Amino acid sequence: MSCALVPFGHFQDLEAARDFLCPHRRQGSAAAGKESKSTGWEDGGWGAWDEAELQEPEEEEAASRNQRNYWLQDCVLSLSPTNDLMVIANEQKAVFLVPKWKQSDKGKEEMQYAVGWSGSLNVEEGGVLLLAQLLNEDPVLQLKCRTYEIPRHPGVTEQNEELSILYPAAIVTIDGFSLFQSLRACRNQVARAAASGNENVQPPPLAYKKWGLQDVDTIVDHASIGIMTLCPFDQMKTASNIGGYNAAIKNSPPAMSQYVTVGSNPFTGFFFALEGSSQPLLSHVALAVASKLTSALFNAASGWLGWKSKHEEEPAQKQKPKVEPATPLAVRFGLPDSRRHGERICLSPCNTLAAVTDDFGRVILLDVTRGLAVRMWKGYRDAEVGWVQTVEDLHEREAEKMDFSPFGNAQGPSRVAQFLVIYAPRRGILEVWSTQQGPRVGAFNVGKYCRLLYPGYKIMGLNNVTSQGWQPQTYQICLVDPVSGTVKTVHVPFHLALSDKKSERAKDMHLVKKLNVLLKAKTSDPGRFSCIIFDDYALESILTSERVPLSSLTNITQTLMDNLKKQELECVDEGLLQFCANKLKLLHLYELVSKLNSQSVQKDAPPSDNDLAKLLRLEEKDFHRLQTLLENYKKEDTQTSVQFADEKDDVLSVKMFLEYLEYEKDVINVKNMEDREYVALGSFFFWKCLCGESSTEEMCHALESAGFSPQTLLSLLLNLWLSKEKDILDKPDSVSCLHTMLSLLSKMKVAIDESWDTQSVSPWWQQMRTACVQSENNAAALLSAHVGHAVTAQIIDSVTEKKFSQIIVGSDTESWEALSLDTEYWKLLLKQLEDCLILQMLLHSKVSKRTKRVSSLQTEPLGSLSVKKLLEAGKGGVADTVAKWVFKQGFSPLVLNLAQYKNNTDSTEESVEMHPNIFLEESELDAELLQLAYQQFPCSLEVDVLHAHCCWEYVVQWNKDPEVKEFHLWGVTVKNRIALMMWNTFIVKRLSSATYLMDKVGKAPKDRLCRRDVGMGDTAMTAFLGCCSDLLQTLLEADVSSDEMQAPVLDTEDAWVSVEGPVSIVELALEQKRIHYPLVEHQFMLCTILYAIMRFSMKSVKPLSLFDSKGKNAFFKDLTSIQLLPSGDMDPNVLSIRQQFLVKVVSSAVQALCSSQKAKEVSEEELFPFEKGKNWPTLAADLAQYLQISEDVVKRHYVCELYSYGMDHLGEEAFLQVSDKEVLASQLLVLAGQRLAFALLHVQTKEGMELLARLPPTLCTWLKAMDPQELQNVEVPIATTAKLISKVLEHLPENHGQYGLALNLIEAVEPILLWHS
Repeated sequence: MSCALVPFGHFQDLEAARDFLCPHRRQGSAAAGKESKSTGWEDGGWGAWDEAELQEPEEEEAASRNQRNYWLQDCVLSLSPTNDLMVIANEQKAVFLVPKWKQSDKGKEEMQYAVGWSGSLNVEEGGVLLLAQLLNEDPVLQLKCRTYEIPRHPGVTEQNEELSILYPAAIVTIDGFSLFQSLRACRNQVARAAASGNENVQPPPLAYKKWGLQDVDTIVDHASIGIMTLCPFDQMKTASNIGGYNAAIKNSPPAMSQYVTVGSNPFTGFFFALEGSSQPLLSHVALAVASKLTSALFNAASGWLGWKSKHEEEPAQKQKPKVEPATPLAVRFGLPDSRRHGERICLSPCNTLAAVTDDFGRVILLDVTRGLAVRMWKGYRDAEVGWVQTVEDLHEREAEKMDFSPFGNAQGPSRVAQFLVIYAPRRGILEVWSTQQGPRVGAFNVGKYCRLLYPGYKIMGLNNVTSQGWQPQTYQICLVDPVSGTVKTVHVPFHLALSDKKSERAKDMHLVKKLNVLLKAKTSDPGRFSCIIFDDYALESILTSERVPLSSLTNITQTLMDNLKKQELECVDEGLLQFCANKLKLLHLYELVSKLNSQSVQKDAPPSDNDLAKLLRLEEKDFHRLQTLLENYKKEDTQTSVQFADEKDDVLSVKMFLEYLEYEKDVINVKNMEDREYVALGSFFFWKCLCGESSTEEMCHALESAGFSPQTLLSLLLNLWLSKEKDILDKPDSVSCLHTMLSLLSKMKVAIDESWDTQSVSPWWQQMRTACVQSENNAAALLSAHVGHAVTAQIIDSVTEKKFSQIIVGSDTESWEALSLDTEYWKLLLKQLEDCLILQMLLHSKVSKRTKRVSSLQTEPLGSLSVKKLLEAGKGGVADTVAKWVFKQGFSPLVLNLAQYKNNTDSTEESVEMHPNIFLEESELDAELLQLAYQQFPCSLEVDVLHAHCCWEYVVQWNKDPEVKEFHLWGVTVKNRIALMMWNTFIVKRLSSATYLMDKVGKAPKDRLCRRDVGMGDTAMTAFLGCCSDLLQTLLEADVSSDEMQAPVLDTEDAWVSVEGPVSIVELALEQKRIHYPLVEHQFMLCTILYAIMRFSMKSVKPLSLFDSKGKNAFFKDLTSIQLLPSGDMDPNVLSIRQQFLVKVVSSAVQALCSSQKAKEVSEEELFPFEKGKNWPTLAADLAQYLQISEDVVKRHYVCELYSYGMDHLGEEAFLQVSDKEVLASQLLVLAGQRLAFALLHVQTKEGMELLARLPPTLCTWLKAMDPQELQNVEVPIATTAKLISKVLEHLPENHGQYGLALNLIEAVEPILLWHS
């Protein structure tokens, strides 16, 4: 994109204005008509004008016609900043033109300048004179205006508005704000005077400055630069030039107004006037200059103000107005050139540069800050100059709402570029130059009769507040062409000010913006696109558009390519030409593939099972097995895929097609992209072929001819096949299509290396095997592997047949099968894929609905499997996968034993008798699928290995969610090692936290405390402590029998010997050291104590108080280490605490037993499912032995508690286990007396009173001393009590002190029995 000369307006009747302003240039033939028309202007004032457009003059007109066209050079032109008024004046006449919007012949709205008013300047007809002021007696040479500009950055001095008037030897500057206020006040006073009829109104004062310019011969033009402040270096330099060596300066440099004049002697002069009434900074070193500057004051001018009607004459002046004297202002420096005379000076918009024209036909560029000429252009006589300022367009930066500055931006200021516009009328050319050192960026042939208008100012009356909402003028510079009657402006892009490299990039960005506009249009014309495309980036923008159809894209690319070929060789962009050629080939390929996909091909009859078996080279038995396997997989596969209704497998947009592919050196490559995009591209090529709806041969030939490598096509085909598993399983005939396509691809050049033989591995087939190994769609991978194996065998047979045809001519070779390394690799892969598929089916198998509680961890889906994942999972990968499935289903691992040994009738019946619930679980399971997995993985799923992984999986999942599941140990030969790993990894830390918490609170902690310190609720912590106790007990039992058990043999199936990855759990377990038995026993006692406290919610018990310091220090240590444990006699106080604790445990256990028997609705196992077959009294007796407490004390207390609760039948059984039966009989005698006391004394009946009166006094006294409230159950039949007394009498010796009491009780019970009977 380059400079442009853009017309924005037309003159409606410019010849009429010419005839009015310049009557001597009228045409002779039409002089009278024009005269009458011009007279009509003067008489009528405001008038209407016809709308006829002037036709352009021909170039071959006569010399007189040329003179008529030159009339605009003699006139003065002015255009308002808002382009709403244009004035053309000559001598005492002026024409005011205003814009009007008209509809042209082409139907477009365009702006036309029509004459709004004209007349003689010395008679104010139709207007009112607002202000008249005599500032100087000399004639006015020039008027220039400077308006307010927002500073671009803080370093720029804010400039005020100003009107400067140039006289031959003076400059008068009127403050813009003062002039604006005066004019507004005058207009208001005129309105009031017209309304009231009073014309004697005093005008407001007008403030101005007047400077007498000295040391200059002639001045023809000037420029007011504005207020400036010297930098410290320039301040010192100026002071030294004026004041010499001893000059001194002040700290702050003074502000001064700068003026530049052009004329002669000097050619350009620079004047500086100090601002304000304060003492100048250089006054004491430049007295001569300072004395001339200090007298410059603002003067209140006394002006005459008059209002006159249309026919009223001006009153004669009574006296000459007073003219204020000018303040002398000497030139500070200039550019002395005695032979050069300046003509015009034009200041740049940023007030840093100025263009000066002279009588030598030169245009000189001045740096007004330094006072230097920095550049000169020759050959521009009578030139007119102007400036164009362009702001960088940054669309990516969003401007703030309150920032209306043309240079402001939310992310930083935009850059600004300035261009110098030179119009050379003698050559009829308009040029645009980059300032200072830049090149010419534009040139236009415009004719020799134009005028260049550069106002250089904006609307007046603005300040730093009101200018925020004001936008810049519509056009900065205008070219008026009187021949064509048009007004044009110059548009210069910002990038032309940059260096070559950056300019090219910016040029591209402009092109892209224009392209975006075209792409959004509804119609796409290739010619419109090709005329603005200059690089591959622009073409890429078109090709990525979704609005442009394929035919248009092809035409655009072809048109651009043809245009490039027509250019000269030196000018042709080879990169763009190659880019077009590559994209054009891709577009033709897309068109060809779309055509092939749209052609309907007659589908063949679906192949039979025998045909498919022969095609895949499978026996009938093997083929049916494969069919059954795939059918079961379809039933078990629950993965769902989402596809939208508007998506089709064989449809791909041109945009996506071009994005996916790239053409390089006659080869088409596929870019790196996501799997979904890769499948979409493959589907576009091959899906119709796989469905049998398109010609496979034509498609492969087209893709090969286009430049695709066979390896790329194979990769696309396999990605498509493996991703469409469900569709493929529903279309059996797709297997034969895949066989055909794979055969065609294998026959392409460079597909299979010519040096390949049967003893080497072909990269071609290895690529296919790698894709199958990595795929998680095992059914599709298995089918593709069968097809690959069949095609490989077919090619090998053909190669072998050609190679050995001469040697074995006439022999029977039909039953032969040529062996090769690739064939063996295919067989290995087929075995691996089949194993992986069966394992995947097991993981996806569904189990009937269960009523058990299911944790959130069990609902998490299991990941998909691939051969690669199993090969990288190590030797325990298969067992670990099945263990995850077991946990997800919630089965006990013993179910796996039943499934594995189901064919063995004896073991199955025995297992059912032992575990009927497990058999029910097994009935819910697809045993055939599990047996199939056992057959495929006999080594990896060996019983001990699988159980070890199940144990580990359960404890891992328990660690994630201790609230739901508990961990267990099942019958594994390495369960002691597995238990040790579980203890060290997951258990010991939580157990220590639970111990210290319970010891701190001195009882079973509440749920909140358990969750805070241990990370689980109180119920889960009870189960956890029970499992810890079982775990340690398992460690103790396994350590005793470890010498007798053999370590499992870790072996791997032949198809999986190449597995690599992490060490299996069983291997890690075998590496564990042997435990230290006494330390584990010591820890087991603590766990049992903790479990009892939580199980029975015991209070006032601190578990660590039952051990001495040695015992406390030995807890939670490495179970394989040797620690210092308690030995010898224990402290009697500790023994007393231990005994009390054991007694509490027994009492709590009997109480729980009695409560469970009373509430028959809820069994003990339902309340505590983790506690199965645990005998607490026996456990307490075992603890007593370790805690150095007499076992007999615990057993006697257990018997007494059973009788106290009335469970005499259990008490009789427990009675046999007591050693000291005499002491127990004495204790039970008291218990029998309590029962009789309750029956005789507390149940006061007549018969009881009579019986009590017959008893011996000693017995009666003893019964009254008994307290029946100590009994837990007093409602015991008297016959049961009599049986208890008989048992006591049986075990008491005759010489025992209570033997006689027992006899008396027997005698007393007999009448009670008779009475009750």
